[in-house]
Amino acid sequence: MSEALNELASYLAEVRGALIASSEIRFGELTLTAKSENLIPLLTFLRDDVQCGFVNLIDICGVDYPKREDRFDVVYHLLSPRQNLRIRIKVATGEFKPVPSACQVFPGADWFEREAWDMYGILFTDHPDLRRILTDYGFEGHPLRKDFPTTGFVEVRYDDSAKRVVYEPVELKQEFRNFDFLSPWEGTDYVLPGDEKAAK
Repeated sequence: MSEALNELASYLAEVRGALIASSEIRFGELTLTAKSENLIPLLTFLRDDVQCGFVNLIDICGVDYPKREDRFDVVYHLLSPRQNLRIRIKVATGEFKPVPSACQVFPGADWFEREAWDMYGILFTDHPDLRRILTDYGFEGHPLRKDFPTTGFVEVRYDDSAKRVVYEPVELKQEFRNFDFLSPWEGTDYVLPGDEKAAK
């Protein structure tokens, strides 16, 4: 498998090296990094080229790196049934920098891109219907971002007296507690209740 991936990486570098910023093989997978302006030509070539034949779009997902300037990676996974190979394409983008929609190359990218928009807030240009797909209509924020609060902003419950679903600001019933998760028999720096009797 690694020999086939090495051959594919060499072929892509030779034929379409201008579209690829970098490539690496790790954990038995070929990963290409591209700039957003080269994404559509690269996806089109990978789909249409006889040597490649990556006709199946498996997934599009987002990754959040909040400390980077371009905090998001959009990751595309493709499958070539003819070659029996998989390939990954990564494109870095910022919070307000849109990525071109892959719907013109792979129509099945529609819902994947909607999910990336809903969960991360990644914008896609020329998408036919970019709206939320997993969260509710009035949902605020993007829940898979690392800076999204774990409690969320609102809670949803059914109000029996109003006979409808109501949205209310999150109200914590108890304060957050810090747990150290250390075993009481190993390495605690404090005295547990009852341990003072053992010292006598």
